[in-house]
Amino acid sequence: MGTQSRVAGFASAEELKALTPRHRLCVCGRMNLVVVVGRDRPDLRWRKNGKKATCVLSEILKDFYAKADWSLFMSVTYLWKIGVGLFILNYKRCLGGEGLRCLELFSEVIIGMSDLKKGRAQVPQMTWFILVWGMRKAGYIVVSELELERDLKWRGLKYLELHGYLVSFITVFISRFHGALSEPHNGRSGHVHGSKCSQFSQPTNNSPTSITWNPEVGEQVGNLFLSLSNHSNPEVSCFSQKGFSQITEEIIGRTIHAICLKSLVRLKVFQTNTLINMYSKFGRINYAQLVFDRMSERNEASWNHMMSGYVRVGSYVEAVLFFRDICGIGIKPSGFMIASLVTACNKSSIMAKEGTSFVHFYASYGIVSNAQKMFNEMPDRNVVSWTSLMVSYSDNGSKKEVINTYKRMRLEGICCNENNIALVISSCGFLVDIILGRQLLGHALKFGLETKVSAANSLVFMFGGCGDVDEACSIFNEMNERDTISWNSIISANAQNALHEESFRYFHWMRLVHEEMNYTTLSILLSICGSVDYLKWGKGVHGLAVKYGLESNICLCNTLLSMYSDAGRSKDAELIFRRMPERDLVSWNSMLACYVQDGRCLCALKVFAEMLWMKKEINYVTFTSALAACLDPEFFTEGKILHGFVVVLGLQDELIIGNTLITFYGKCQKMSEAKKLFQRMPKLDKVTWNALIGGFANNAELNEAVAAFKLMREGGTCGVDYITIVNILGSCLTREDLIKYGIPIHAHTVVTGFDLDQHVQSSLITMYAKCGDLQSSSYIFDQLVFKTSSVWNAIIAANARYGFGEEALKLVVRMRSAGIEFDQFNFSTSLSVAADLAMLEEGQQLHGSTIKLGFELDHFITNAAMDMYGKCGELDDALRILPQPTDRSRLSWNTMISIFARHGHFRKAKETFHEMLKLGVKPNHVSFVCLLSACNHGGLVEEGLAYYASMTSEYGIQPGIEHCVCMIDLLGRSGRLVEAEAFITDMPIPPNDLVWRSLLASCRIYRNLDLGRKAAKHLLELDPSDDSAYVLYSNVFATIGRWADVEDVRGQMGAHRIQKKPAHSWVKWKGNISIFGMGDQTHPQMEQINGKLLGLMKIVGEAGYVPDTSYSLQDTDEEQKEHNMWSHSERIALAFGLINIPEGTTVRIFKNLRVCGDCHSFFKFVSGVLGRKIVLRDPYRFHHFTNGDCSCSDYW
Repeated sequence: MGTQSRVAGFASAEELKALTPRHRLCVCGRMNLVVVVGRDRPDLRWRKNGKKATCVLSEILKDFYAKADWSLFMSVTYLWKIGVGLFILNYKRCLGGEGLRCLELFSEVIIGMSDLKKGRAQVPQMTWFILVWGMRKAGYIVVSELELERDLKWRGLKYLELHGYLVSFITVFISRFHGALSEPHNGRSGHVHGSKCSQFSQPTNNSPTSITWNPEVGEQVGNLFLSLSNHSNPEVSCFSQKGFSQITEEIIGRTIHAICLKSLVRLKVFQTNTLINMYSKFGRINYAQLVFDRMSERNEASWNHMMSGYVRVGSYVEAVLFFRDICGIGIKPSGFMIASLVTACNKSSIMAKEGTSFVHFYASYGIVSNAQKMFNEMPDRNVVSWTSLMVSYSDNGSKKEVINTYKRMRLEGICCNENNIALVISSCGFLVDIILGRQLLGHALKFGLETKVSAANSLVFMFGGCGDVDEACSIFNEMNERDTISWNSIISANAQNALHEESFRYFHWMRLVHEEMNYTTLSILLSICGSVDYLKWGKGVHGLAVKYGLESNICLCNTLLSMYSDAGRSKDAELIFRRMPERDLVSWNSMLACYVQDGRCLCALKVFAEMLWMKKEINYVTFTSALAACLDPEFFTEGKILHGFVVVLGLQDELIIGNTLITFYGKCQKMSEAKKLFQRMPKLDKVTWNALIGGFANNAELNEAVAAFKLMREGGTCGVDYITIVNILGSCLTREDLIKYGIPIHAHTVVTGFDLDQHVQSSLITMYAKCGDLQSSSYIFDQLVFKTSSVWNAIIAANARYGFGEEALKLVVRMRSAGIEFDQFNFSTSLSVAADLAMLEEGQQLHGSTIKLGFELDHFITNAAMDMYGKCGELDDALRILPQPTDRSRLSWNTMISIFARHGHFRKAKETFHEMLKLGVKPNHVSFVCLLSACNHGGLVEEGLAYYASMTSEYGIQPGIEHCVCMIDLLGRSGRLVEAEAFITDMPIPPNDLVWRSLLASCRIYRNLDLGRKAAKHLLELDPSDDSAYVLYSNVFATIGRWADVEDVRGQMGAHRIQKKPAHSWVKWKGNISIFGMGDQTHPQMEQINGKLLGLMKIVGEAGYVPDTSYSLQDTDEEQKEHNMWSHSERIALAFGLINIPEGTTVRIFKNLRVCGDCHSFFKFVSGVLGRKIVLRDPYRFHHFTNGDCSCSDYW
C-alpha cells in the first residue's frame, strides 16, 4: 500500500490489519484525517469521508489506549490537530455516534499522556527528536519547526536547531529505527511499504558509523555536496553538515560560496545564515549585508546574525538603525537582538542620548525587565527617564512598582511633574490606597500641580475608586479646566459606587457644556445598564454610539455585548457580535459567556468550535466558559475533549480551570474523576473545596460531602464561606439526613453567624422543606426581619412542592405588597404555581408584569409562561409566545412537546420532536419523557417502543423511572399486560409505586385479576398507606362483580384508617372559584344546577346518549347506578358553567382525579348538541370537546 498514492483515499480493513497499531495511527492520520484536519481549515467536501475516518481512528485509538507504548506515540501537536478537527467537524454536523466516541477516546489518550508526562520526559532526547522529525519527513505528520519546538518544550527537552542537511539523514535513519522497533510482517519491517522511509536501502550494519552515512547523505543532497564531502580538507568535507560555520580561512569560504553560485545551488536558510556569520567574522560586513539582502527566505537566526555582525565590526550606529528597521516591519526582537543592541548602545554615545527612548521602547513591547536594565545603565537620569520607567510598570499592571519607583525618584531629589504625579495617583486608585492617595494630594499641592488637568483627573479617579465620591465630585467641581478624561473620570467614579443616576446626570451636563465624547464615555455608561431597570437607558446610549459613528469600536462593542448579556438579551448580544467588523479575544469570550448564562449551551460550544476553525486566540477564560457550557451530562463528551485540549496547551495547573473541571465532572455525575483531579491539583483554594463539596451534594453523596467539609475545616488554609454551607445544606434530602446532619449544620450557622446570610437563609428553608418539615421552613421564614427576594422565592417554592398552591399564591401576593422587586426567578416560580393551580387570570397578570418590567425575552420566564398557558388550556397563547425555531432552547422544545401531548395533539408532539432533531438540538431524558407520554396518551404503542429503544442506542440516555412508567402505562392501556409485566421484570432500575400503580390501573380496564392482585401486593408493600392502591384494587374486583372482595378491601382501608381521596371539580369565573364534590348540594345555585342537569339529561338522551353503568363500581341496581353517575362532580361543574358562562366563551372545568368514562361520553354529547366548546383538565391531560368530538380520540 503506497501512502503517497492514497492521500485522498482510505485504508481498507485488510490493509489496516497489516500494520502495527503505531503505523495504523500514522496512516489513518495521513490518509483520512490530515486531508480533513491538517489544512488551515477543515474542508466540508470531506464530510462523508470524515465520518469514515473517525470510525477507523476510533478503533485505532481504542487499541492504542489499551496497549501501545506511550513514549513512542506521535507528536502532541498533531494530536491537538486531530482533536481540534474532530471537534469542529462535530459541530458542523459531520460526525455521528462513532465520531463522538472517537472524541471521548481522544480525550482519554491526551489525559493519559498527561498522567505519564514524567515517564515520557525520560525518553532519550535524540530518540524523541528522530521519531517526530522522521515521521514528519516520511509523510506521516505535517508540523512546522515551531510546533516541534513547542512539542519538545512540553516534554522538558531541549530544542535542537534543525539544519537542512538533517532531513535526509533522519529520513534514512527513521526507516531503520522503525524497522528495529516494529513487528515484522510478511518478511518486511513494520513501517509502511511504499512510503518515503522505504525507498532507502537498509545496510546490514546495525550500528553504522559516520563514514557509512556519508555516501547516502551525499546522494540525497546532490553531487556537489558529495564531492565536497569527499574533499581532503576537513573544513570542506564537513560543509554539508556544518555549513560555513567551521571555515577558518576567508579564501576557503569565498571559494565554496563561489562554487555554489556557479553551480546554481540554492543554499538552505541555515547555510546562508552561517555564510553571513562567516563574512562578519572576517570583517566583510558589506558582503554579509549583500547576502542578507538577497535571501528569499529568512528566519530569526538570519536577523540575529546580521545584527551581531554590525556589532562585531564596530558599526554601532548601523546596528541601531538595523534594529529600528526590524521593529518597523513588525518583527518582534529576540533576546539575541536585544543583547546586541545593548552592547552597541554601551560602546557608543547613544545610551546617554537615547536611553530614555529605549526605556520607552521596551515598555511599549512589554519587556519590563529590559526597560529596568536599560534604566539602571543610564549615566544621567532625569524626570522624563523616571516617568518612562513608571509608565512601563503601569502599562504592565505593576501598580506597586509605580509607587516604589516614585519613592526612589523623590529620594534621589528629583522633583515630580504633572505626568508622573498623575500616574502615581492613578496607581493608588487601582490599589484602593486612599491614605497614600491623600499624601500624594499633599505633594501635588506642594508643587502647585493640583490645578493641572491630568493631575486633577487622576485625583477624581483615585477618590472614586476608593469610594469617596463626595471628594471626587468636590475636586471635579473646582476644576478650572476640564477635558474629556475629566468627564469620563467623574462619570466612572459615580458608576463604580452604584450611583447610576448621578452618572447619567453628569453625562447630561457633559453634553450641555462639552460637546466632545468618546467610546470610553459611552462604555462607562453602558457598563451600568446591564440590569432590566437601566436597559432602556443603555439602548439610548447605544443609539448615541450609532449616531456618532462609534458603533464599530471594538471596546464599545464588547461593552454592548456585556450589557445585553447581563440583561438577558442574548439575541441582541448575538446581533452585535455578528455585526462587529473586528473581534478580539474579549469579544469571543463575552459571547461564549452570554450563551452559557442564557442556557444556550449548544450555541456556546458552536462559538468555541468557530474559534478553533478560525484559529483565534484562546485563553483560560475561554476554556472556563466552554467548560461551563458542558455542565449538563449530555455534553460530557465535549467537556472531556475540552479537558484534553487543556492538557495539550499546558493549562491543567491553572487554578481557575482546575476548579471548573471539578465542577464539570460533578455536574456530569462523575465524582470519581472529580476526586482524582482534586487530588492532582498542585494548589487548592476555597473555590476548589466548594466545587468538590457541591459535586457531592449534586450527586446525593451526603457522607462524602460532610467528610470533605470536615477536611476543609481541619486543613485551616481555606476558611468556610456561605457557599460551603449552602452546598452542605443542599445535600440533605430525607428526614434521616435532617436529623443526622441538617440540624447540627443549622446550629453551626447560628454559632458562626452564617444564618444572617440571605443565601444560607434560603437554603435552610429549602432544606427543611425537602426533608418533609414545611412547618420549620415557615417558622424560619416568619422569624426573619428582612426578607430578601431569594428568601421569598424559597418559601413559595417550598409550599408549591408540597401541593399548597393556594398558600404559595398568597405568598406571591404578600411579596408584591411588601414592595419586593420581582426578578426572573420569582416570576418563574410564581408562573409555575399558577400553572399547577390552573389559575389563568393570575398567570396572565404575572405574564403581563414580566412584559412590563422587560423580562419578556428571558429564557426561563418565556418557558414558564408557555407551561402556564398550556396547563390552563390556552394552547393558542402558548404557541403565540413560542420563540422562533432557531431561537428555541431545549427547554422550549420539551415544553412544547409536553403541551401537545397534554392536549391530545400526538402527531404534532412527534413532529416537534423530529423538528428539534433536525435543527441540531440534542434531546435529553425530559424530551423522551414528554415524547413517550405523547405516545402513551395517543395509544402509539409501536412508536413508543421504538423511541424507548433509541434512547440508549442512538442518544446514550439511560432510562429513568419516568420513562419506564410511561412504557408500562402504554403497554397496559393497549391490553398488552403480559408484555408490561415482562417489561417490569427486565427494567434496568427497581420498580417503584408509580410502576405498580400504573399496571394495577390497566388490570382494572382489562379485568385481569391475577396480575392485578400481584401489582396490588407490590404496591402495598412499598406504601401501606396509599389510598389509591386500595381503590384501584377494589375496582378490579368491582369490574368482574366480586362485590364481597370489594367490601373486604374497603374494610381493610377502614381498619388502617385510610380515607379515599375525595373527587372534586371546580370552575373559575370572574375571579371566583366554585368547587363541587360528588353529589354536592351546598352551592347557592344548586337548584338551578339540578334543573340544568335534568334538561341536559333529556336533550342528550334524545341525541342518543345511553349511560354506561359499568363505570359505577357499586353493588346497586341499574337505576341507582345511573343516579350515582349524574352526581359526579364534573357533571355538576359543567351545569354550573353552562348557566353562568355566556355562549361563545369556552367552559373550563378542572378535576383532581381522572375523568369518568361515562362523563367523557356525556361531555361529547353536550358539546355536539349545544355547540359549546368545553375544556376538561384532569391530572393526566386535557380534553377539548368540540362538535361532539374529543381531542383524545376516546383514548386516555
